[in-house]
Amino acid sequence: MEQERGPDQVTEVTNTSWFQRIGQAFAGVLVGLLLIPVSIVVLFWNEGRAIKTARGLDEGAGIVRSVSAERADPSNDGKLVYVTGMLSTGGPVADAEFGVRTSAVRLSRHVEMYVWKEEAQTETRTKLGGGEERTTTYKYVRDWSDKPVDSAKFKEPRGHTNPSMIYQSRETIAPGTRLGAFAIPDGMLRSFGESKPLAATDAQAGALQIRINKPVVAVDGVLYAGRDPSQPAVGDMKISFLQVPLQVASVVAAQAGTGFGPYMTGQGTSVQLISAGAVPAAMMFQAAQAENATLTWILRVVGVVLMFVGFGLILRPLGVLGDVIPILGDVIRAGAGFVGLLCTAAIAPLVIAIGWLWYRPIVGIAIILVGGAATYGLLRLLRLRTAKKAAA
Repeated sequence: MEQERGPDQVTEVTNTSWFQRIGQAFAGVLVGLLLIPVSIVVLFWNEGRAIKTARGLDEGAGIVRSVSAERADPSNDGKLVYVTGMLSTGGPVADAEFGVRTSAVRLSRHVEMYVWKEEAQTETRTKLGGGEERTTTYKYVRDWSDKPVDSAKFKEPRGHTNPSMIYQSRETIAPGTRLGAFAIPDGMLRSFGESKPLAATDAQAGALQIRINKPVVAVDGVLYAGRDPSQPAVGDMKISFLQVPLQVASVVAAQAGTGFGPYMTGQGTSVQLISAGAVPAAMMFQAAQAENATLTWILRVVGVVLMFVGFGLILRPLGVLGDVIPILGDVIRAGAGFVGLLCTAAIAPLVIAIGWLWYRPIVGIAIILVGGAATYGLLRLLRLRTAKKAAA
């Protein structure tokens, strides 16, 4: 291993022999053999989750009843209810460390520190004989971060030391938040509403300056701890505050005494929705169905990517074996990638279709047909490419 050092840059060159690479590739096969069944489980489970959630939401939309926010009727206990009205709290929400108090649903503190960050860029070159040379360049730049950055883990910590982050971001829910006669659980309020800036004051800046023994000013409603906001130095901080104001809210949930809880559907899923504003129950269920569809596609992509990576790891030793002659290794890798794509295109839709067959047979059959068409198309493309090479 070789290293070259500059003021804010370190270059490291690592050489790996062909035999070492073969050992690493075959170790990767074990990971690939694990990833494929994991991806199958994720894809199958996701289809069941999506269908059950959609059916549960349909069930909820058909039985939800609108009730007044003024009184929690005991006869509705355990039933799915829709309530809308103005929120109230048991008192102001506060950030005691900074003396911030406001009448709001939620108060957030956002802290950033000017720190050193390490950026790594790697270039890999395959050498004749199958060995590999990896050149990694570590660059050190200064930037704002809302999380602590441990400079002790840098490749070159000397001259790039970050101080400890004495204040960090946090969020506080107002005590005793209610919608009329109903108490709202904190868990429902964590994602509620749109946050709006809450300006910091000169008094808060002065109090912070005394505590940290460092110049602090309020600039455009943001506390700046440091000598010059226009020329930040490592260790300087920016502290801003956001609030979700008291406002009208709409809730669909199970009535639990004088509060709300999740409503368990016949599908084994739960319904517990909250929206800012006077939103009709039907629209809240539509939004929940849209979120379910989005999550379903995200998890499908995750499952497909896991499967493709798994096949890539299983086929990787072929490319490494071919790297004795680098060009040959590149050709084999391209072919292996195509095979991995072909296997993924054939298996992933089949798994999704089996999941749908388990719950909705007609849709499952349609997915199998689409997957079969995609596999046929890839095979036909492969035959055409092979025929062109043979003709050349």
